[in-house]
Amino acid sequence: MSNLRIGIPSKGRLSEHAEELLQQAGLRFRRPPRSLFAKVADLPVDITFLRTDDIPVLCAEGAIDLGITGSDLVAEAGVDVLERMRLGVGRCRLAVCVPQQADTNDVRQLDGHRVATSFPRVTEAYFQDHGCQVHLVPLSGSVEIMVTLGVADAIVDLVETGSTLASNGLRILSEIGSYETVLIQNRERSRADIADRVIRRLEGVVIARDYSLLEYNVPRAKLAEAERITPGFKSPTVTSLEDEAWCAVRVMVRRKDVIAAMEELESLGATAILETPIANCRFGRSEPAGGS
Repeated sequence: MSNLRIGIPSKGRLSEHAEELLQQAGLRFRRPPRSLFAKVADLPVDITFLRTDDIPVLCAEGAIDLGITGSDLVAEAGVDVLERMRLGVGRCRLAVCVPQQADTNDVRQLDGHRVATSFPRVTEAYFQDHGCQVHLVPLSGSVEIMVTLGVADAIVDLVETGSTLASNGLRILSEIGSYETVLIQNRERSRADIADRVIRRLEGVVIARDYSLLEYNVPRAKLAEAERITPGFKSPTVTSLEDEAWCAVRVMVRRKDVIAAMEELESLGATAILETPIANCRFGRSEPAGGS
């Protein structure tokens, strides 16, 4: 039986993210110089290094079984694949942008105008949904300078912080959608047992990146209040201390909430509050309390 094939970007920041994620999930491989293939040790899995925007098409066609790519590229490719999980990196927005001084406050005002973009399929569908026809200028890069060059009246491009737009005298008129890096799967689900095993490993790493382990001592009389601040997964781990009036608590907390939780716990009277990063975890089939 053939190995499970996973396609990941061959270069760039997303390539580094993908390789790091797979390695942290226990998929050990080494990419030979100038090679587009690598074998995973201890699992029947092959890694294929591809152009990022080719991965959705190759996954849909069955050339690879799983792929790591941007959800924006999946949408632009217009292919039928399964999105198995979001990986929590590469978050961005696709937006319609116009000159800062333009007297434009509605996308329908761009009817009949020139719009430059690297996402012609998504852009055309968006403007059609808004009842207007634009002249698309398809490009593969440097979209943000097309208004300055006089090639377009507006652009549709990915936006992260907005600083690049500002430096090119542009502003966001409307947002088309939000995207991030995703793991996709061919609908035939070849080697489903191995694919699901790999996905569970990746889930453990991705979820762990969002959480820290918080440990603290708290008066037992205030334990219920502390548990409301840090409910954890099902419930915190509580251990009695030599001083029966106190107890020790270990609990998972979303990293974005750690500082606020520490401040609340300190105000409550908790002491020895420690944060420890988590590299990997498993929760069965449930998400931690406190949700998504």
